[in-house]
Amino acid sequence: MRTHRIILDTDLGTDVDDAMALSQLLGISDVDLIGVTTVYGDVALRARLARRIIGLSGREVPVYAGREETLSGREVWWAGHEGELHDDLETERIEDEDAVDFLVKTAIAQPGEIDVMAIGPLTNIAAAIRADDRFAGAVRHLWIMGGAFVGDEPEHNLRSDSAAAEIVFSAGIPTTVTGLEITRFVEIRKDQVNRMGHAGDLGRLLVAEIEQWWRFWNEEWNVPHDPVTVLTLVEPELFAFSGTGSIRIERTGDGEGRTSFQPGEGTIRVVQQIDAVAVAERIVDAIVEAGTVVSR
Repeated sequence: MRTHRIILDTDLGTDVDDAMALSQLLGISDVDLIGVTTVYGDVALRARLARRIIGLSGREVPVYAGREETLSGREVWWAGHEGELHDDLETERIEDEDAVDFLVKTAIAQPGEIDVMAIGPLTNIAAAIRADDRFAGAVRHLWIMGGAFVGDEPEHNLRSDSAAAEIVFSAGIPTTVTGLEITRFVEIRKDQVNRMGHAGDLGRLLVAEIEQWWRFWNEEWNVPHDPVTVLTLVEPELFAFSGTGSIRIERTGDGEGRTSFQPGEGTIRVVQQIDAVAVAERIVDAIVEAGTVVSR
């Protein structure tokens, strides 16, 4: 079985799905998570939250803080609950090296070997493309949670930095994009959260984070957008994909962040179908594995 060597680029700390995706990656045996980079807003806080999750899984993965501000100049959206459930986060060690420098250095040193999974605004990825023209050609594949390809709704990650998204989509990197019309087929409900809660300290932390997110929206379910995206890489048989083409993103006005896919010339494909029941089970199974393996 091929080991997937992955860098996760994330805005972890706001929507709970980033924390779920990180935990999920830590619980998949054929994933070698070689680094985590954080983006958008208080990136140091996000990085320390990532380190807390990694530590609870019994793993050692370096975490790098990246770009705080968007390339588009759009103001960062901050929910206000980021980090509230955690004590002594300042004790969590993060790397001194800048996230963009780490992305560039790692991809160029191992061309064609590193998958980058971008589940937040694309600011770090765009900055890496700008920093070194070898970066785009060195990435094996880029996996993005973002956009919406049915209807005209702008999606948060791409709307948050449409300038960065435009740079990324024009860079020629082999890319798979999972949009809202796919992720919304999957919901995490109370019985699945209860399963996670039995997975040691990591499971209990995720339950608290999930319940905090539910209170924020006054709901008792959530869509695991980012964990769905993880599975497009590690279990592609659960999905159907388009042929390759290109993505256009609106840059200004009320429609900023709206995306459309044009089949044909290009290096980008989008997810078109999903086995939603199996995907939900795989997400929970991997998180439970990540939380229980440390106690074995």
